[in-house]
Amino acid sequence: MKIRTIKTIPLFLILGLFACKQTHEEEPKTQIPAWIPYDESAEIAENTDHESQRMQYKLIQSKVTDRNDIWKNVADQIAYFSEEDYERLKPFILEQDILSIQSHIKSGKLSYETLTQWYLYRIVKYENDSTTFLNAIIAINPNAVQEARKRDENKSENDHPIYGMPILVKDNINFAGLPTTAGSVALQKNITKDAFIVEKIKENGGIILGKVNLSEWANFLSIINPNGYSAMGGQTLNPYGRRKYDTGGSSSASGVALAANYAAAAIGTETSGSILSPSSSNSIVGLKPTVGLFSRAGIVPISSTLDTPGPMTRNVTDNAILASAMSGEDPADVATKDNPKNIRYWEELQSESLEGVRFGVNKSFLSDSVYGITVDKIKAAGGVMIEFEPENMDFEGFATLLSADMKIDLPDYLGKHASKEISFKTVDDVVVFNNADSLIRIPYGQGRFDGILETNLSVEEHEKLKESLNTRGIDFFEKPMKKYDLDAVLSINNWNAGNAAAAKYPCLTVPMGYNENGAPIGLTFIARPFEEGELLKLGYAFEQLTKSRKLPKGYK
Repeated sequence: MKIRTIKTIPLFLILGLFACKQTHEEEPKTQIPAWIPYDESAEIAENTDHESQRMQYKLIQSKVTDRNDIWKNVADQIAYFSEEDYERLKPFILEQDILSIQSHIKSGKLSYETLTQWYLYRIVKYENDSTTFLNAIIAINPNAVQEARKRDENKSENDHPIYGMPILVKDNINFAGLPTTAGSVALQKNITKDAFIVEKIKENGGIILGKVNLSEWANFLSIINPNGYSAMGGQTLNPYGRRKYDTGGSSSASGVALAANYAAAAIGTETSGSILSPSSSNSIVGLKPTVGLFSRAGIVPISSTLDTPGPMTRNVTDNAILASAMSGEDPADVATKDNPKNIRYWEELQSESLEGVRFGVNKSFLSDSVYGITVDKIKAAGGVMIEFEPENMDFEGFATLLSADMKIDLPDYLGKHASKEISFKTVDDVVVFNNADSLIRIPYGQGRFDGILETNLSVEEHEKLKESLNTRGIDFFEKPMKKYDLDAVLSINNWNAGNAAAAKYPCLTVPMGYNENGAPIGLTFIARPFEEGELLKLGYAFEQLTKSRKLPKGYK
């Protein structure tokens, strides 16, 4: 452990409660030792022969960000919180769902202040240790504990379960007070206003704990960069096997941080697979919603056609809670105009039955033993399992669409939602900036950005491509769903993420187990647009049936 306890001071129990109010007249309990970068050459060498080319790392620690700068925003917030406090409160927080945590707060076992301090302490405990760090955190809200203290003082103001819950957000989502970098040096000074979804979370009483790492530019910078790598954050690692298992991307650290219990919940973003992949890779629940359920305003974009934020949590109930807290119609994002209003998904998670639900089972996926066993479990629980062979979807034009969209959408973000300190106006500007110091800024190149510059579609060609991909995506699902009267299609991890992205169909991935090598694997439910409520009900019933998630061994 890399946190130094200065002095052990017993907590005074007030009415038998574990929560302790800090007078700040007592001697500090904890200080954070300075992080000293270490020689990572041996670790990089060990990964040279990794079976996955994308895990053959060039570096692990960021060459741009000093971890000690992150800890500066933590030090005062946990100065009066000790290892003894951490261990005493652990049973009430570790792997607990939000409703359980709220009940512990109501009973007096916790406060929002001690809850927030516990997460901050845990982050430092593991992220300041060279043997356990995951490179999950890019920035910490310096006012998180102060905000939590205010939540304790005003508990009657809001009945939403997200109230007082510390939330981590992917670092392509604007949060006032902290830079929104998308992992790029180019946006290092991008101090902004809150994104709409952040505003909604705050309105409901949630606390933004900090920003987490991602695959730089949401995995649309380089063709070969590893999942979870960014110049600002370094290489994110999977807690189930550091340097052994892929983190998934691009919401890599949103998945990693939740798996390691660094916050109550996290937010990721997806264009095609970027929530589903890291959620399934880290044994958590991820919802890729229908485009338009949540606003994209104030989020660094790839594609206004396909982009969407989404909740990432350790269980389905928490996912339903965070999804409800993020929702709302935003005039700045026309896609939200007809979305469901005032949703409270968690209140509908009462049924634990899969009886009579008609599931489409992809025959080719049955070769995966975990999937096959899971299908049998659902069938035994009363689910109607219908095997089918989907038609192949032609993905021609998919990458071109993303390039054409980003060529337009990134300048729009830079003009409307970025800091005035950011001088870049186009993708071209960022490419030139990166090339000026390529070893530091783009060690894996910027092949996708170069592809954006080469993409030139007319307005008519652009619209036709959108329509064509959408039609093909819908056909991929609708043909079997109509033929067999299916309620949902069952997939694995992010295997059908591209199809769902093109169709704009929502997906929910839930921990399904672990493969023969120990890597997490998720069962992914896919349904029709704005059927998130039904997906969450199905995911909840499946979760209660299987209870597959396990805490990473090194993070207990």
